[in-house]
Amino acid sequence: MYNREFKFYMNKIIFLLTCSFFSLAINAQTNIIKTDTGYTMMRNGKPYYVKGVGGDKNLDKAIAIGANSIRTWGIDNAQDALDRAHAKGMTVMLGLWMQHERHGFDYNNEKKVKRQFEHFKKVILQFKDHPALLTWGIGNELNLFYKNPKCWDAVEDLAKFIHKVDPNHPATTVTAGINKEVIKEIIKRTPSIDLLCVNTYGDITNIANVKKFGWNGAYMVTEWGPNGHWESPKTKWDASMEQSSKEKKESYYTRYKKYIEPNKNYCLGSYVFLWGAKQEYTETWYGLFTKDNEVTECIDAVEMAFKGGNPDKPSPTLNDIRINKLQAKDNIHLKSEDFYTANVKTAIGINMTETKAIGNKAKYTWRILRESTDKKAGGDAEEAASSVLTRIKNKKSNRIEFRAPRDPGAYRLFVSVTYNDKVAYANVPFYVDERSAKDGEARFLKFKQYDMNSFDND
Repeated sequence: MYNREFKFYMNKIIFLLTCSFFSLAINAQTNIIKTDTGYTMMRNGKPYYVKGVGGDKNLDKAIAIGANSIRTWGIDNAQDALDRAHAKGMTVMLGLWMQHERHGFDYNNEKKVKRQFEHFKKVILQFKDHPALLTWGIGNELNLFYKNPKCWDAVEDLAKFIHKVDPNHPATTVTAGINKEVIKEIIKRTPSIDLLCVNTYGDITNIANVKKFGWNGAYMVTEWGPNGHWESPKTKWDASMEQSSKEKKESYYTRYKKYIEPNKNYCLGSYVFLWGAKQEYTETWYGLFTKDNEVTECIDAVEMAFKGGNPDKPSPTLNDIRINKLQAKDNIHLKSEDFYTANVKTAIGINMTETKAIGNKAKYTWRILRESTDKKAGGDAEEAASSVLTRIKNKKSNRIEFRAPRDPGAYRLFVSVTYNDKVAYANVPFYVDERSAKDGEARFLKFKQYDMNSFDND
């Protein structure tokens, strides 16, 4: 009797565990189907349009602005990212970070390619049944500064393996930009990928060229945002001019509304970049958060794009920063240790067009940083630019007086304004020139006019 009861309950437990596992697999199922008008991504048997963020932090905020998915580039934090996303009801495009030719990897070296393949086989087997998994991202921007198209053969090998062991999740690869020859190679060498993913910034206006260049399947935009530093106008000393957060806000909103959302029949969604902060050309260029994890003005634009309507607590906004009434396009030159003014005009951005007065509760922060000397490509890690000790008067207001740095060279003046726990920002590059003896006399006379005790030491 005891044995029969024991076997009965054990069989029941095994049955329940089997059902749970089967349910887990079903819950994790994603597939792409062809329709009369294009393609649709299906999740658990229902249409699923990706409103994603590139990064795995601040998930509650991502959900609040209408996001449903996150993207990772590698698997260093994969288990945690998948678990946290699942707990929040979000999905994950899980990146498999393949090595790049520009970093010295040789795709003619069969042993190294095989070793990379074996590594990712284990990763795929480890995570293929996770309920948060949406799709596999095989490699990121392998075409950036590349010459050897054999990297796509390595992508194909992994895509075929995914199809063999994991029929529940599509396989994709991610390109840097939209390039006719790259798309031709992908079509020829990677027939097993289920959709094409593209990282594009100012060039998003040409996203429809993926079809013109021969890709007739589904695609996603897996990084989009402001103008890239390589696409931006430069000063005469070769410093790229960064958009202000107000200009970026317009870029985020317009690019989503004009080039992503209207193409839903083929574009199955997107991942906005970057859901976090990083030093890349400057400390503010791509992050939707500040380095102190503060929400920036640009997130309001993403919320309006994803959800519609206006944010309950709108961000501050600001017009371009000026030094002595000059803008970045004026190629600003300052004399070493001379005194100058700088200002911005600020408001509260109610929506994409309306503003209201900001009042006197806004917090202003001004800093001078040297122009970064550690500029790289493709998002490679960079050292932060160094700050400069100088004197700034009225640095808690929207108009300051400051003393130019002593050492000649390239710099940037940064300003941020905080209101409603959100931050608007801008910076302007300038160049400090060495002074002549005559300039020195002028500086000394001007220096006497200032009460130096009224200046703050930065």
